[in-house]
Amino acid sequence: MGVKSQVNTQSAYIYLVDGSTASTVTIPDVKAKFNRYVDMMAKTAQQLGWEYGDAAFPYVVEEKAEGKDQWFLLKGKDPRSYKYVIVGVGSKEKDGKERQYIQVSLPESATQGDKSKANEYCRFLAKEFKAELHLFNGRVQYFQPRK
Repeated sequence: MGVKSQVNTQSAYIYLVDGSTASTVTIPDVKAKFNRYVDMMAKTAQQLGWEYGDAAFPYVVEEKAEGKDQWFLLKGKDPRSYKYVIVGVGSKEKDGKERQYIQVSLPESATQGDKSKANEYCRFLAKEFKAELHLFNGRVQYFQPRK
């Protein structure tokens, strides 16, 4: 993924594991989950009677040619509060098995707001995929069915 070329990024990983809702993940899959999130927040906003949707997802999706099918940016609508979150997909081998993952990265210029939102989105994606979440701080959360 192109995120590795960024200087001083922090990353969280959502690994697809046994029990996850999918065994592979693509950029369109991840974007579909973000669209679902935005729709859910818009419905919550209607129920609350205020523009909660903009507060819940203060970004626009931006694609760069060099990241096509590998990663995209969430660019903050208000650069004072939110700058960028980078979202990508990849795979790596562990215990002789290929593991697909979603990587959520924060560039060095990221704000505290970006980190809070990135943590929130990681948990949402991990729940949606019933996956294993490795947070920015190294902690692991399990959302897949456990035996």
